[in-house]
Order: sequence, then C-alpha cells, then structure tokens
Amino acid sequence: MSESTLKLVVTDQAFGNTRHEKAAADAAGASFSEHQCSTEDETIEVVRDAHAVLNNFAPMTRRVMQAMASGAVIVRYGVGVDNVDLAAAKALGVHVCNVPDYGVEEVADHAAAMTLALSRKLDHFCSAIHRGEWKITQMVDGLRSLRATTVGLIGLGRIARAYAARMRTFGCRVVGFDPYVPDEQARAAGIEPMDRDDVIAVANVLSLHVPLTPETRHLIDATAIAHMPKGAILINCSRGGLVDETALSEALLAGHLSGAGLDVFEKEPLPESSPLRGAPHLILSPHAAFFSDVSVEKLQQLASEEALRGLRGEPLRCPLT
Repeated sequence: MSESTLKLVVTDQAFGNTRHEKAAADAAGASFSEHQCSTEDETIEVVRDAHAVLNNFAPMTRRVMQAMASGAVIVRYGVGVDNVDLAAAKALGVHVCNVPDYGVEEVADHAAAMTLALSRKLDHFCSAIHRGEWKITQMVDGLRSLRATTVGLIGLGRIARAYAARMRTFGCRVVGFDPYVPDEQARAAGIEPMDRDDVIAVANVLSLHVPLTPETRHLIDATAIAHMPKGAILINCSRGGLVDETALSEALLAGHLSGAGLDVFEKEPLPESSPLRGAPHLILSPHAAFFSDVSVEKLQQLASEEALRGLRGEPLRCPLT
C-alpha cells in the first residue's frame, strides 16, 4: 500500500475542531475528512476504503466495517465501545482501540459533585425557597451526615478509585465490588471489598463504574433498587444502559430513593417521552462528565496519535481487538 492511498476519517465528533486529527493525517500522508454521521448508512458511505477511523457515537457495525480497507483501525473517542461490534471487528481483522486514560479526574469530580448536591439535598432547599418557604424541617425530611454515609461502588477502575478518594475526604465509608480487582488492591485504595449484592444492600450512595455489556445491561433494575436502603442515592456517570430508567423513575416517585444523578442514558439525547423527565430529585447532565478544556484536548490528541500508529502499521497503545 502506498502512502498516497491512505485515508483517515472522522465519523462524528463534538469537539468543535479536528486539528490533532488533521495533523495525524498529514503526518501519515493520508487524505482526511470529517463528518457528523448518526446512521449506519451514512457511516458506511464515509468510511468506505478508510484505513483509520476516529469514532464518537456513530454505529460501528459489521456492515460499516466491511466497507473499510483491509486491516483498518477504529479509534473510539473515549473508554466505552458499546457502539462497536467487537465480535465482527475480530472476525473481519479490524483493529479497535479506545482511549481509557483521559478525563479520569473530570468524571470523578462530576460524580462527586452530584453526590454532594444530592446528599446535602440542595435541590430540596432551592425549590422550597422558590416556593416561599424558609423553615429547614419543612424543606427536608432528614439529612444524613456525610460522615455517616456509606458509598458503594460497582466497578473499581481508575475513575471509581479517584471518586472514592474524594468521598473519603468527606468522611464517607467506601465499599466496593469488582471481580477483576484483588481484595488487597481495593483495600490499598481505601475501599472495603464486598460481594455485589452486599454493596447494593448497604450503600447510602451507589455509584456505577462498569462498561455496558450484555451481562451488565440493567444491572440496576427494579429488584436491585428494592434492595437498596430507603433514601439511598444512585449515581451513574458510566453508561446509560446499566440502569432500568423506568424502575429508577418509579423508585424516585415512590420515595424509595431520595435522589439520583445521571450523566448517561439509554437513549441520547434523552427522549421527550422518557419517564425520567417526570421524576423528582434527579440531577441530569448531557454525557458531559468527561468534559473540560484540558480533557477534551487530551482525548483528541491521544486518539489521533493512536490513529497515526495505525496508519503507519506501528503497535497500537490501547488495542481491544
């Protein structure tokens, strides 16, 4: 393959510029194009004969990958790859990479901010003042001290450990479950290891930090929520499909859960018909936990460097297939 035949494509992005991506294409002598694809058919057309593809949320299906050049590389902007058919990539010889080590501090900050706001019931106080109230006991029905709060983690990766460190600073007890992390590593991070069901049963705040897979879809369903302590809080800055949104909405309306913070949803943007829109004590953000000027710059830089390695036939930094 001659360098003049190389092709780098950005299927979709939300960053406002692609200077790192263009620089990678120039360094490899590749052609460059950027798009905002959302459907499979749109994506197939733009990635045809591409050797490197930088991808945000556009669907990376078998049909899409079949249109790419032989041995192509897909670099997913971010950690999760649930929009990429990994089995098809393996079968077709397509290399898939992610960027697992950007925005760790930002996501941990975001989850902690949601936790603090909901734990201190700031939304209760704010809405009550707008209604003309001022007496604290009329605004809230009790408020647990952070030093009396147990924070439970499902998943103990980089972000979970960074979040745990923040919550320990406020005096919280932190417990967690991750079958892939040895107990001694969890304890070294200040996290008490437990079985998953026990974490769910004791956590006053339950925060999710796992990828979306067939095994983790609706990890938090009506049954799991029923086993959470009354008045508990759910935080999800990981993947929307981990939570049964109907069950969560019903638990918030019934008062079994006192609040929830969600940065991710089963369908994004959040549909107008979503039951979450009518649920109380819910903090929502638009898949923005990763976002800061620094983290976006780092994400684009690392993803573009990985694409350049793919174009040059060099070993990839974070291969998944």
